[in-house]
Amino acid sequence: MFSDIGALELVTLVVLAVLVFGPDKLPKVIQDVSRFVRKIREFSDSAKEDIRSELGPDFKDFEFEDLNPKTFLRKQMEQNEDLRELKELRGSFDLKKEMNDVADAVHGREPQPSAVNGSPSAGASSGAVTAANGTPDLLKKQDKPDTAERPPYDSDAT
Repeated sequence: MFSDIGALELVTLVVLAVLVFGPDKLPKVIQDVSRFVRKIREFSDSAKEDIRSELGPDFKDFEFEDLNPKTFLRKQMEQNEDLRELKELRGSFDLKKEMNDVADAVHGREPQPSAVNGSPSAGASSGAVTAANGTPDLLKKQDKPDTAERPPYDSDAT
């Protein structure tokens, strides 16, 4: 319940409690608060048991934490076989390769042969800035276009 309270915050709360209630009334206040928290927990537990008994034997293992949408979806996703296949597909998807292919298509370059047939030696001839593994480095600036080549025109930017 108070897992995120540090030592300094705890000392501050104790000092404030002593200042507000006084050292002679503080033990009585602590007993009253602990009794109140205990009654709330008992009330909550009895309400949960009543709900479980009303739902019937099919819901004996029902947990109220499952009513949280995130928990419910996580449980359902773990049980579904189709989602396991999607996770496997997601693991085989190479986002960097796909982004490089899209960048090559946008810039009008041929796809890197290293991505197509595995020969990294032909990758440097395309004129693109390449990383050590033969794929184009999208973070480095491209060479300036030839003087005969016009830069692309964007009508929305003007």
